[in-house]
Amino acid sequence: MASDSGDGLATLKRCLSVLRDPSNDSEQFAALLLVTKAVRAGEVDAKTRRQIFDAIGFTFPTRLLISQQPPADCPPHTFRALGLTLLACFCTDPQLAGHSQILNKILTFNDILLSPCDPDCTSMVDDVYQCLSAILATARGPRALVTKGTVSALCQAYLSGGHGSERALTLLVGLLAIAEAKCWHRDAPQLLAVLSKLSSDFLKAEDMTKFELCEVLPRFIPLSHPLTENSQGSECLCRLYKGLADVLGSKLSQAQRDPALKLAASLVQACGAEWIPAGRAGSKFLALLVNLACVEVRLSLEEPDPLEVEGKKEVVTACYVLMEMGIQECLREENPLLENVQKMQLMRIMEEAFGAVIFYLRQVKQEELQDPFIFASVRVLGAWMAEETSSLKQEICELLPFLVDYARKLFKEGSPAESPPQAELVSTEGSALPRDALRFLLPGFCHLTAEDKPRDILIAEGAPALLCEYFLQQWEVLTSEPTAPAPLTSTEMSLQTVCGIFLNLVVTAPDLVRRDKTFSSLMDVLLKSLPLLLPQKHHLVLAANVATLGLMMARILAGSAALQGTQRAKEFFGAAIGFLCQAHVAQADPSSDRLALAVSPAYTSAWDDIAELWFLGMQAWAGCVPLLPWLPHTALGARWVQGMAQLLSQVTPASVDCELVTAFQAVLVELARASQQCREVILSRQGMEWANLYGMAALEQCLAEQRGASSTPGGK
Repeated sequence: MASDSGDGLATLKRCLSVLRDPSNDSEQFAALLLVTKAVRAGEVDAKTRRQIFDAIGFTFPTRLLISQQPPADCPPHTFRALGLTLLACFCTDPQLAGHSQILNKILTFNDILLSPCDPDCTSMVDDVYQCLSAILATARGPRALVTKGTVSALCQAYLSGGHGSERALTLLVGLLAIAEAKCWHRDAPQLLAVLSKLSSDFLKAEDMTKFELCEVLPRFIPLSHPLTENSQGSECLCRLYKGLADVLGSKLSQAQRDPALKLAASLVQACGAEWIPAGRAGSKFLALLVNLACVEVRLSLEEPDPLEVEGKKEVVTACYVLMEMGIQECLREENPLLENVQKMQLMRIMEEAFGAVIFYLRQVKQEELQDPFIFASVRVLGAWMAEETSSLKQEICELLPFLVDYARKLFKEGSPAESPPQAELVSTEGSALPRDALRFLLPGFCHLTAEDKPRDILIAEGAPALLCEYFLQQWEVLTSEPTAPAPLTSTEMSLQTVCGIFLNLVVTAPDLVRRDKTFSSLMDVLLKSLPLLLPQKHHLVLAANVATLGLMMARILAGSAALQGTQRAKEFFGAAIGFLCQAHVAQADPSSDRLALAVSPAYTSAWDDIAELWFLGMQAWAGCVPLLPWLPHTALGARWVQGMAQLLSQVTPASVDCELVTAFQAVLVELARASQQCREVILSRQGMEWANLYGMAALEQCLAEQRGASSTPGGK
């Protein structure tokens, strides 16, 4: 045996010598046949393969690939097959696999996959798959494969069911794992055809194939390409639903249930609950899905064995996705999939599962904080805290120090502004480990800061300072984004929620605002933010939050240097007037010939979100007037006093409800008390008459006192 091996090596070396310096074509061809035979037999090691490349290079295999004249008595594809064998040999070297000379052959590889495969051509197909697999593993390979059409070729090769079609599917799974969005953007019809076949096979399978497909299918359910937008995608979802209902309704082993739960989670990530049909069967399936997820979470986390949990993290993360859907469906009021009884049952079951999540997080050690599973656990708990504030309150309060510390650590280490919209089940192109844990905790913190005990804990743990830093960072992200109208981003939503948290603190803990320098820093940010934000009408809700928060903080921090008539303060209050004064207009009243007060068209779509903020802002602006003597001059300069007087004199009093009357009166009274010029402007516009019509007794009294004072000698 040893002798045979030595003889073979010596022969190979002689062949390489001939290939380096052939005396004629026949000798070169004979040497080449022996080399490729040795390569196919797997008789060469990495060092020898490199020697083959050094002897031959890329030029000779390239000539073989394009040669149209095979040797006498040889099949027409002889040269091509030899060239492919050599390239497959070279591709075993990662450096060579990513070489431009190999990448330039991708179109040739695609052609071979798409050509009819005779029985004597199977080795060529095998070599192509070996080359493509090696290219995929290189840094430049995936992009080259996508742009040169390999996704489409692999889809067709798989659907044809020819030689090596399962390797085509494996390569597609690998490509989608690295470049899902690019693949779907370029080759959606072909990938949809593969998904159609896979979903049909999944529905029909009655053996272990069904569970093997559960492992493959998630890669073909895109986050970037909505499947519900066309009939073929919807049919795939229908088959997957039926197949999963069949699987999860059966008695399963752990090894069978886990992939089914992961497939269900990938569908939820891509489509929410849209893939689950309405009706009794759909609601029963949804309840079962969430129930199974909660059971899995409890079994995995309540008595955690570190080694056992490590192996279960992927499926538990999938269960988190299903639980988050469960929360959303239990809260859905319009066209709910679940009946009220089912909702109540699921909320109880989910409460127990979230108790297990809290128990698990309380065991986490400092050295484990970088684990993506911890992030997924905090994220799903944040979803629960955002919606359910009455249950597990004591447990959540006890966990708050950990949550604040965890969010702070990730933030300080440098978090990307955007993290993937779902847990780390599906890797996305170029996505780093998500770091913005705070984003998912903000809605829960907003609820908790309205209550004494959790608010005190958050303050003690330094949450206000962290939130101020976070607000500044998110503001910088927002201002670096395009200014064109766009759907609400997570950045803007986070800024709105942080404003809500600070509003709670301003109302419930004014002493904290006075003594904590965090709020002085925040005030500075708000002063410069609002004038930039207000002109961008698509940011109206955020502008309302910033304006109202700034006004309410200004009442408490009125003595600070930043608010003593500085240019920045005047610009902020001018912008705040812009927000407040543009909210209402006089418009024709169909029921009479008079004008009626109405929300202005620019505010109508957002009014449900900003009405309360507007009323708070009016109240806060009024409260600032006695504290900041320069404000009446700003109001007059912005013609706000004149504008309010004109608006109220134009419209019919019946169109102005009591709450609006109170809001307008609060501002007008404070301005009239603080400034003789404001009083004169109001009086000159029939202020006494319309104040009487609207029942503004305080304003009437203030104006009457002014009129009386001005009528006595020296009254002015």
